[in-house]
Amino acid sequence: MDISQIALLTLLVLISGIFGLGFVPSKNRASIAIIVVIINAVLTSIPSILALTGKIQTASLILQNLPGHIIDIRIDSLSAWFILIINFTSINGALFGSGYLKSYQDLKTNIGFHWIFYILFHISMIWVCMFDHGIVFLISWELMSISSLMLVIFEYQKKSTLKAGINYMIQMHLSVVFLTLGFIWLYTETGSFNLSSLASVIANNHSIWIFVLFFIGFAFKAGFLPFHTWLPQAHPAAPSHVSGVMSGVIVKLGIFGIFRIISYISHDWFIIGEIILSLSVITALYGIANAAVKYDFKKSLAFCTIENIGIIGIGIGVGLIGIGKHIESLTILGFGGALLHTLNHSLFKSLLFFSAGSVYQQTHTRNIERLGGLIKTMPVTALFFLIGALAIGGLPPFNGFVSEYLIYSGLFKGLFLVTGISHVILLILSIVGLVMVGGISIISFTKLFGIMFLGQPRTELHNEPREASFIMLLPQYFIVIIMLSVAFFPQFYFGQVINIIDSTFTSQLTLSNPQIATTRANLITIGHFGVYFIVLMVIVFAIRFRLLRKRSLNTCETWSCGYIAPIPKAQYTGRSFARTFGNLLGFILIKRKNFDKISKTSLYPTSRKFSTYYFDILEKYLVIPLTKRISYILNYFQFIQNGKIQSYVIYGLFFILIVFIGTVFKLII
Repeated sequence: MDISQIALLTLLVLISGIFGLGFVPSKNRASIAIIVVIINAVLTSIPSILALTGKIQTASLILQNLPGHIIDIRIDSLSAWFILIINFTSINGALFGSGYLKSYQDLKTNIGFHWIFYILFHISMIWVCMFDHGIVFLISWELMSISSLMLVIFEYQKKSTLKAGINYMIQMHLSVVFLTLGFIWLYTETGSFNLSSLASVIANNHSIWIFVLFFIGFAFKAGFLPFHTWLPQAHPAAPSHVSGVMSGVIVKLGIFGIFRIISYISHDWFIIGEIILSLSVITALYGIANAAVKYDFKKSLAFCTIENIGIIGIGIGVGLIGIGKHIESLTILGFGGALLHTLNHSLFKSLLFFSAGSVYQQTHTRNIERLGGLIKTMPVTALFFLIGALAIGGLPPFNGFVSEYLIYSGLFKGLFLVTGISHVILLILSIVGLVMVGGISIISFTKLFGIMFLGQPRTELHNEPREASFIMLLPQYFIVIIMLSVAFFPQFYFGQVINIIDSTFTSQLTLSNPQIATTRANLITIGHFGVYFIVLMVIVFAIRFRLLRKRSLNTCETWSCGYIAPIPKAQYTGRSFARTFGNLLGFILIKRKNFDKISKTSLYPTSRKFSTYYFDILEKYLVIPLTKRISYILNYFQFIQNGKIQSYVIYGLFFILIVFIGTVFKLII
């Protein structure tokens, strides 16, 4: 089947799914959505798998009234990689969501619209990866942004949710503005709206500014600093399966766009690589530092997404430096690590959001200070969260270690192959920054797992928590299986990303076998040790179970340090766990305290409340002041929207007059 026919068929499946969701009973809507997502996933995964094997899928649609007339549809190895990630994560999100939303059965209208926008969200992300024509690309991008907005504001009855949704909408439309300007400028330079025409732009000042416009537009979606402020608000507001999909794949479409534009540029690789590397290290450090001090576990996971986008960006920067210096091993390790970490992050971050969603569904709180001891009532969820925490920390034998190993190898190799003291210093600082990111990540997830799942309950919850339903656990099993496959067989996945790098950067690379063979041999060794470790753990626990299964179990109280009646408040809290770290980075992690001071004349003070919180300094001192200034300026133009129909008619006539004059003087063609 031709790829254009597949694209039209996905549209037909989408329309059929929307009508189906409108007519079936409320209890069957989740099943219809899952079926639609699976069908479209299968339709688009088949050509994607073919593209990864070297059979690029291309086709064209002709629309006479569209500028350029021809809509190019293309699935190459790069887009195939992202399409497969999108499909896998979206199917898991739909499965998890079918169980998660059962607690919202009283919001039938919300659920009906939710599934309509979910299937639109899924296919629009696929279309972004398929269409090369700028106008159709922007339409798909806008559909993706609007549908994800409607998913974020699922509980629109809450004021905080609407606020997060509006903030997300504004920033996503800023992304569209920059991308639109980039495509318009590209059209004026090349006469084509195709993103691939960027390769034909002459190396001059215009080309670098076109690149900057596209990079900023994609950086908004990816979450690079300082375009990240929508993430910590949208993820906590959205249902957890939506948070998992957004963090797992929607931010990766920003990475996809960045990979696309750097594959078409033909100059300034080294400078662009250094800029992206510097920005990425700062993004990673800033993201994980804020994650370590947050008490809202979904907001903490959102900041971890920013951290991992920074890690992916480090790989992209290293790869670009490799192209600029003609060091192909550097390019392989940088781009390979970035692409593999894109897959890994989609896996363990969706796993973490799903397990966090299970906790929220049972406890109805995102504040870790109110939790504790959940490992006793939710053991499987606790295990999944622990696996995700170990993987995101880059610890062996899980998949996060593999991609970070490649990026580390690229940075260290660059120290010996890149000349120039300033360049070497940048690489050293990048290594130090990445090491700090790993250490802070361990602090952050030790806090989250320890406070949420260990110890005793810190507050009395409305209901006794229990394990999540099977349909919510099933996608998490799927994710863990793929995570372990990456950890045990990293050479297979490395081979796939090598093919992507080779086909995407053909004009800049001539890959040689010795460079690839050494890295592949190291990855095989890493995979073997991962298998040995897991097998050893299984053997140890099997022996322990066999020795203890016939012995009687005696339950005793834990020694309470001499206290006869220990209380839950005596346990470690998330605040106390992160306080020393927060004080250490007090110039970035600014803390605010809410409390009423006790007056000197108050002999018998009454009970008072005390709370602390950390805020995002970039949002508070950059984004909010800038927004207020723009609003202040726009208020001067309120007279235009005055509610008078006569004025609106005059505006229309004035616009027609401008078009007429422009046509007469050939200013508008």
